Amino acid sequence: MSKKRKICVVVTARPSYSRIKTALSAIKNHPELELQLVVAASALLERYGTAVDYMEMDGFEIAARVFNVLEGENLTAQAKTTGLGILELSTVFERLAPDAIISIADRFETMATAIASTYMNIPLVHIQGGEVTGNIDEKVRHAITKLADLHLVASAKAKERVIKMGESPEKVFHTGCPSIDLAHRVLLEPSLDFDPFERYGGVGAMLDIASGYIVVMQHPVTTEYEQSRRHIEETLHAIKELDMPTFWFWPNVDAGSDGTSKGIRSFREQWDIPNIHFFKNMEPDDFLKVLYNSKCLIGNSSVGIRECAYLGVPVVNIGSRQRGRERGHNVVDVGYNRNDIIKAVEDQLINGKYPSDDIYGDGNAGNRIAELLATVPLTFEKRLCY
Repeated sequence: MSKKRKICVVVTARPSYSRIKTALSAIKNHPELELQLVVAASALLERYGTAVDYMEMDGFEIAARVFNVLEGENLTAQAKTTGLGILELSTVFERLAPDAIISIADRFETMATAIASTYMNIPLVHIQGGEVTGNIDEKVRHAITKLADLHLVASAKAKERVIKMGESPEKVFHTGCPSIDLAHRVLLEPSLDFDPFERYGGVGAMLDIASGYIVVMQHPVTTEYEQSRRHIEETLHAIKELDMPTFWFWPNVDAGSDGTSKGIRSFREQWDIPNIHFFKNMEPDDFLKVLYNSKCLIGNSSVGIRECAYLGVPVVNIGSRQRGRERGHNVVDVGYNRNDIIKAVEDQLINGKYPSDDIYGDGNAGNRIAELLATVPLTFEKRLCY
């Protein structure tokens, strides 16, 4: 009987879990693979929703926890968090001795996974490379692509882009995004079959959502982090004026999130906003049900570009964070201006649901990823194709 391949997956933030959840299940259940799940950075922290708790509730065993987030939520803290991640993950990888390590997408902390894996001669698998956006994510994503040995991309254009960057075509596979697997399940059972307030608590008004609600998820833009407070205040004023029941999700740990958080807290102290309820996090399937049953998503999260395209949810995308990313017909782009945001939301409310778009996957990415990890040669020597 052949030895199982040990696949180490590093999850560093709450959105990364939804981006990999179905692949984790497929790896765990594959007879030729052994899952080693490492949870690090903000995925461990209560103020960002303690994503690790949802992983354990879903039955995943945690092989290691890496606490490496520095306080400050600025560019220096961001760089030092990554540096600490390299130090701590190197020790973890030495102990676990995996046959391959998976780095997910483009968050700044994932550079630590990629660098530690590369310097230790452990094959690096990059999921969701080859995409284009604004923000520091652009540099991180392409840097990890050049460090990675196997590329499992979410779209056809992403595959073309990775190959154009000089990566060997036989090492680049179009699998789709595992988060679309979750969206596919939601389309099969779309009803909001739980009480979000009872299950997830949160802070703010207890909303009557019988006639509908909207969702806001807006993160700071690291290349514009000094303006994060002004950016969020424009959105807050727009949502206040729209006066619809609103589920608002707390921002990521990116540089500038302190300004975003302070802007929200100050606005709550200054204005009566009975139409907004704030949440830190939700289990991925529940979160997508909340999105599917909403009237519109407002903000700059990639969930509006990816999962909402598949779910057909109308999206108002604010600012530059998702600039250049492939998108479906469900997205309307606006700047950081409250009047433009209000007009775009009103137009999307009139339009209603869009047809489902499979630009980022068809609902079977997790199984494809596991099968490739079990069968594709795992090497760390590069054969670049320029």
